[in-house]
Amino acid sequence: MADKILVIDDEEMTVQLITILLERRGYEVVKAYRAEDGLRKAYRTHPDLILLDIMMPDMDGWEVCRRLRELSDVPIIFLTAKDDVRDVVKGLEMGADDYVVKPYDNNELIARIKAQLRRAPKPAVSEELVFDTGNFQINFISREVRVRGNQVHLTPKEFNLLGVLARNAGRVITRTELVKEAWGPEYGDAIDSLKLYIHYLRQKIEVDPQDPTYILTSRGVGYRFANL
Repeated sequence: MADKILVIDDEEMTVQLITILLERRGYEVVKAYRAEDGLRKAYRTHPDLILLDIMMPDMDGWEVCRRLRELSDVPIIFLTAKDDVRDVVKGLEMGADDYVVKPYDNNELIARIKAQLRRAPKPAVSEELVFDTGNFQINFISREVRVRGNQVHLTPKEFNLLGVLARNAGRVITRTELVKEAWGPEYGDAIDSLKLYIHYLRQKIEVDPQDPTYILTSRGVGYRFANL
């Protein structure tokens, strides 16, 4: 499977040129032209490495790096025109793994990317997640869910929905994102049915579906699985 690289840069031409370079070398590229979109795609797509610009209008790269480091050890390479040595030091101190100044040499950039990917441990995808001191278990191989020792029978759509929530425990997932991740992009217009499926899930896994402890609602945004 190809390594996945997220490129966050507000300059569209730069992103397109980097995409061409990386795809020719066999990498999968995820593109983001705004900082907030880059953060969302980092959380959703779990890239193997991130190329990050600093000077962006909605949020600078320093803040993006800080937020990413709160949740992930993914390799981050700043790719920026800011060439002052103080900026380089600041970037590395904030948790970036490397700092490349524009304009860059293509071969050097690829070499730096390869070096970071070699160093980065490949995170294993959990086959089973356990929450609430063992009271909630979800096995992705057998597609079984156990709550307080009892097996819960879910439909395929219910299991996929719960799986996305559980793998992102503690993070609010928007309704649109949740539907697309759980059921596929072709279900993007099925948001109206999401509330009904959340209702079904709560009836099956919650002690009190009217006062849930696992699947929580973030009003006006989406849902979050409690990281108990």
